[in-house]
Amino acid sequence: MAYRVPFVDPRKHYQLLKAEMDGAIFSCLERGQLIYRQELRDFEEHFAKFVGTKYAVGLNSGYHALYFALRGAGIGPGDEVITVAHTFVATVSAIVHCGATPVLIDVRGDYNMDPDLIEPALTEKTRAILPVYLNGRVCEMDRIMAIAEKHGLAVIEDSAQAIGATFDGQQAGSFGAAGCFSFYPFKILGGFGDGGAVTTNDPGIARMASLLRYNGEDRETGEYHHHGYTALLDNVQAAVLDVKLRHLPDWIAHRREIAEMYRQRLAGVGDLGLPHFEDDRCFDIYQNYVIRTARRDALRAHLTENGVETLVHWPKPMWEHKALELAPPPLPETESICQQVISLPMSAETTPEHVEIASQCVRDFFAKGA
Repeated sequence: MAYRVPFVDPRKHYQLLKAEMDGAIFSCLERGQLIYRQELRDFEEHFAKFVGTKYAVGLNSGYHALYFALRGAGIGPGDEVITVAHTFVATVSAIVHCGATPVLIDVRGDYNMDPDLIEPALTEKTRAILPVYLNGRVCEMDRIMAIAEKHGLAVIEDSAQAIGATFDGQQAGSFGAAGCFSFYPFKILGGFGDGGAVTTNDPGIARMASLLRYNGEDRETGEYHHHGYTALLDNVQAAVLDVKLRHLPDWIAHRREIAEMYRQRLAGVGDLGLPHFEDDRCFDIYQNYVIRTARRDALRAHLTENGVETLVHWPKPMWEHKALELAPPPLPETESICQQVISLPMSAETTPEHVEIASQCVRDFFAKGA
């Protein structure tokens, strides 16, 4: 169906940047620069500078960023990695594919890892903590890093939803041994297909990711160092992302303005929980604008009927997918979130008019007791 308020609008997004992106794409095609060329190296340099790390390694997905970062940190069979269940499955799958065991802990009301639950989950097999920065908000990283240092653990950051978000002035992806990013098309910095990157200050992790992404081969010497993967960020995608990276600060500012408009129009409506949390150390970029209500399913149906497109992330806990073979942990906040959250339209193309339409539909729903 055609929505009055689309969740995202990739066609409009392209039209707004058409001249710049077409120029970048056609330059690659006209010169035959398709695989592992200067555009990729340029983007890696610029992205590392943006995040504040020495290295960035372009990959073909956020999943491979997570997997290669864990491998680079030495995670393997017999190890345990503490992470959360309220996340995309790739976070946990990367741990499993290393041969390690994911230890799932609960999140807080801001949807991010609860630092109070980390130390009770530690065992003699724990080797790493994998915090997930959900919806454009960085975890309480001072506490997480202090715990990791105390116990000699690696920290691998799942920063897929937090490009440009900061905690105490420091960028997501620059705290731990490595940061892991996704350039899936509907992320705030998205390509024309899938993509990802590892950021790090550790030359060993950077080299491991660089080798694994291209079948284990050192492209300079031709020597193979691992049985690797085909996981390189394509050159054309890197060129597109490099164009978009220049616009990212403006898009972040726009999302924060849209989020404030939602807050002003929805504060105090029904039982809504809004994603505005107390902690001045956090600079949120609102990858998703997630609201929470016990009447989520009815509200979503009402919004759909009125032409407002929404999204529900993970409507049931990860461990309820039996094929994943995850032991069901007692995570009451995660279970509650799965039943109550819904994401409203939020993108670089979301307008104040969109916010007004969506917000009025939400207010009407609660006013009518629908």
